[in-house]
Amino acid sequence: MKVEQIYTGCLAQGAYYIESQGEVAIIDPLREVGPYLEKARKNKAQIKYIFETHFHADFVSGHLTLSKEAHAPIIYGPNANPDFETIIAEDGQVFPLGEGSIVAIHTPGHTMESTTYLLKDKKGKDLAIFSGDTLFLGDVGRPDLAQKASHMTQDQLAGLLFDSLRNKIIPLSDDVIVYPAHGAGSACGKNMMKETVDTLGNQKKVNYALRENMTREEFIKEVTDGLAPPPQYFPLNVKMNQSGYDDFDDVLSRGLNPLTPESFELLANESGALILDVRHQDEFVKGHVPQSVFVGLDGGFAPWVGTLIGDVNQPLLIIAPEGREEETITRLSRVGFDRALGYLEGGFEAWRKSGKEYDMISGVTATDLEKLVKEEKVAVFDVRKENEFVSEHITSAQNTPLDFLNDHLDQFPENRPFYIHCAGGYRSVIAASILKKRGIHNLINIEGGFKAIQETKIKLSDFVCPSTLK
Repeated sequence: MKVEQIYTGCLAQGAYYIESQGEVAIIDPLREVGPYLEKARKNKAQIKYIFETHFHADFVSGHLTLSKEAHAPIIYGPNANPDFETIIAEDGQVFPLGEGSIVAIHTPGHTMESTTYLLKDKKGKDLAIFSGDTLFLGDVGRPDLAQKASHMTQDQLAGLLFDSLRNKIIPLSDDVIVYPAHGAGSACGKNMMKETVDTLGNQKKVNYALRENMTREEFIKEVTDGLAPPPQYFPLNVKMNQSGYDDFDDVLSRGLNPLTPESFELLANESGALILDVRHQDEFVKGHVPQSVFVGLDGGFAPWVGTLIGDVNQPLLIIAPEGREEETITRLSRVGFDRALGYLEGGFEAWRKSGKEYDMISGVTATDLEKLVKEEKVAVFDVRKENEFVSEHITSAQNTPLDFLNDHLDQFPENRPFYIHCAGGYRSVIAASILKKRGIHNLINIEGGFKAIQETKIKLSDFVCPSTLK
């Protein structure tokens, strides 16, 4: 019995390839299905099943395309109601796979259709669970995402999750391996470990939600406490997973449309497309197409695109490092952004050489900032998440988290410079690009972010409150 976790760091997502005696099951595949098909071909094996643990909110699964290419059925658990042909498994239904089998265990709570798949060997011994968003390492799936679809409150869903864990998961043997759908960095939970595989026995020891003698009331309170609002693209991804989407090859073909600077500019004006620049932040600050938004490929790219752009139907025009255009369109498609209309051939350098206008972002090193603080009043805006800000921050800084930057636009000074920073310099450049697109240009980016500020030993109390400088 072969089990391979195919982990995608950008999404903190785990898909699974399970093979036994030439038969393969795929669990929670990503949008681009070529790697699964190629792996099966290489092993001279046949994909027999495509299992989905639930309707995913944070990425678009590749189940439909993979089913068409592999001629294999898609399997969901009870309560699923997709708009395409599928097998709706019964609780406890067994699916033979080579020498072993996979058992569907209905574990509602994260969503009503959430299902854990239990892998057994030829003797019937429990080997592993593929727990989807029911059980993470160090956490459990958030119970607030399916409220509208289920007509239940988050507390009621949390109660169902409590029952699923106590009645279906915890009774399993301690040596059962846990393969979750996500790890640290995913917005589907709040307290996930950096590890991506563990034993159930260890999770019973370290996972707060599996604590022995935990009451239902304690579980509901702890699981729902501190949940940040979900990104606005989540329900749109659920709809795509439930109702269908364009084939990935069509999305790729449409997006890989090379455009000259002239045709790029014309299409941007005619289509209302958002210009998305995915280069490194150090390149973006030196020069970029006016009104473009930066989200770098080498950061948390897809989740930030989903969080900040939100509408998966938004047309996009891409500025990418040469040779990374296909990667960009692929990673956009993973979160449902299928409307890339083309990319700037030759990248930003082609735009600059064409003589067209371009913009830059002013920046300051932490060392120079230290000198400024001693000479004048400096207002700082911190775009890190609230929990990062609470942990440690410049005493008088204003917390304007990147996730909710549009809610804070009226807090930025109109007629004098202000400074922005994040932890290391990636998110603050995203924020700067959004602010400039909104017509706010009097910003200065603190290079290297809070880490650089700490290294200069600047007193965090030596700054003034931004509101005094309005």
